[in-house]
Amino acid sequence: MSSDELPEAMTGRASAAKAAFGDAPVFAYIASLPQPQRGIAEAVDALAAATLPGLQRSVKWGMAYYGVGEGWCFSCGGFAGHVKLMFINAATLLDPVPPVTPVGMGKATRGVELAALSDLDEAQIAAWMTQITSVPGIGGKRR
Repeated sequence: MSSDELPEAMTGRASAAKAAFGDAPVFAYIASLPQPQRGIAEAVDALAAATLPGLQRSVKWGMAYYGVGEGWCFSCGGFAGHVKLMFINAATLLDPVPPVTPVGMGKATRGVELAALSDLDEAQIAAWMTQITSVPGIGGKRR
């Protein structure tokens, strides 16, 4: 897959990756991305694993989804020219609120677009990951 095969924006599925639960499908999805998106997604995944005990992974809607406990809290997907890292319900849960509002992911979803590995602010992203997983994600039960 070349970067010109990646979608330009979020208008439905991010990629042709099949929905599947677990680490292996997410690792396969990430491995299918071209550079630099692969390196960025690998760094996001590694940061999530280092930051969140009990991390769960899944491929949904053509992107990697992450959660802890009940439901999915954030997603990471490769697009032409960047990687979108989106936090579900971020507009009401995260401080500071991430700057990007994606199309088609719900009114409260916010995130960042990472065009290069150097765009990854690990301290801020780790803080958002910790904040967003402190409440149930989508598809989960209320605690």
